[in-house]
Amino acid sequence: MQGLIEQAKTQLWKIVNELATAKRNGRSPNLEVALYEYGKSSIPSSEDYLRMIVPLTNDLDQISEELFKLRTNGGSEFCGAVIDSAVKGLKWSKSTKEYKVIFIAGNEPFTQGNTSYKDACKNAISKGIIINTIFCGDYNSGIQTKWKDGADLADGKYMNIDHNRKVVHIQSPHDAEIIKLGGQLNKTYISYGVKGKRMKERQKKQDSNAMKVNPSVMVQRSVTKSSGYYKNKTWDMVDADKEGAINLETMSEESLPEEMKKMNVKEKKEYIKNKRIERKEIQKKIKDLKTKRDKFVADKRKKSADGKTLDSAIIDAIKTQAEKKKYKFEKK
Repeated sequence: MQGLIEQAKTQLWKIVNELATAKRNGRSPNLEVALYEYGKSSIPSSEDYLRMIVPLTNDLDQISEELFKLRTNGGSEFCGAVIDSAVKGLKWSKSTKEYKVIFIAGNEPFTQGNTSYKDACKNAISKGIIINTIFCGDYNSGIQTKWKDGADLADGKYMNIDHNRKVVHIQSPHDAEIIKLGGQLNKTYISYGVKGKRMKERQKKQDSNAMKVNPSVMVQRSVTKSSGYYKNKTWDMVDADKEGAINLETMSEESLPEEMKKMNVKEKKEYIKNKRIERKEIQKKIKDLKTKRDKFVADKRKKSADGKTLDSAIIDAIKTQAEKKKYKFEKK
């Protein structure tokens, strides 16, 4: 199952970028992601071998950071228990118009554990939460071990993937420039507060993690950083100012970065404004290059025979289900 984790690390940014094209009533929806690990023998059986790593958040760097920490050591997969935990333990929107979904992947029987998967899945869909199941192995084996039944009970989609398949990364002539611009974006972030400096270092670290996997992953991450889904108002003054999360007139000098400590309020506003303008210019360049890259990659992919991996399974399910909730995706 380590192969599944490797695919998740690799494809997080690609999945987010596909979602970034979604609109409902002409507006981009808010995206929140949570992360659980389960089926890990080092977690006590009294806790059903599961752990919530990150609750629902729009902090994508945190999700990436935790994915890169994940390691599997095998064990029983209590699918019913982890679904039940996610349904009851996360702060889901109560709106019936929102697209709410759980993706659960594994290679053990879906029936394991003391919590009934049938009850958990029925409870999920009663709250408008769809369950999509991904069996890591043979399609028919997943049916026999009830992975399809779990999806059927919660209006979801059953899929199977080869979790050990290496993801094919197609490089384009635009990649180097996109990566360069992604690095330049970091310079437009103004860290503030107690955790600001640490979060800016985390941003840089996740760039490094992406590059270590493959430059194409860093390309996808750079594209995400140019989208509206990459939000950092808790530590970046540009995002915080845009969303009204800070008051420049009352902020203490200790919470400011060194270069802003001697500025008056007018100078601070001007400094943030200039960084915002610089960021928008870089983001536009990345988006323009992405359009060219997408065409290049699409032409190349037509000639290849990729098997289904985690990203394609998730993207296919999301598009089909979200469209039923009146979301529209940009045509490529």
